Amino acid sequence: MREVLLKIDMGKYKVVELTLEEAKKLLEEVSKRLGTETKDLRESVRILNNFDEYLSYQKRKFKDYITPDKDVSEMIRGIVAVDNIKLGKIGEKKSVTIVFDRRLKTELIIDSLKSLGFSVKVERII
Repeated sequence: MREVLLKIDMGKYKVVELTLEEAKKLLEEVSKRLGTETKDLRESVRILNNFDEYLSYQKRKFKDYITPDKDVSEMIRGIVAVDNIKLGKIGEKKSVTIVFDRRLKTELIIDSLKSLGFSVKVERII
């Protein structure tokens, strides 16, 4: 069982870093647990499916994070899941940092990670 660190910052945003494949599975699991596939989740999966293209875009535009499109009505209802995504590549290893929205319940993310076989360690950043 691999341990993963879930960081919660002062603004209550939840941050997790995973490999590309693990990140795709996590987003699918979060979508299942939410009971709906929000626009930001669809866009996030699209970004991950086109990893190399978005990574080059991220570097070309000197951006650290990519913000997936969000539906305003979903933002108002508080069901937006993904705030930002950061893509990285070291050699052939592709990594993804997902910043979850502050209104997404921490337990939902922890349960999703556990169902994927991770041991979750939570760290609050003050």
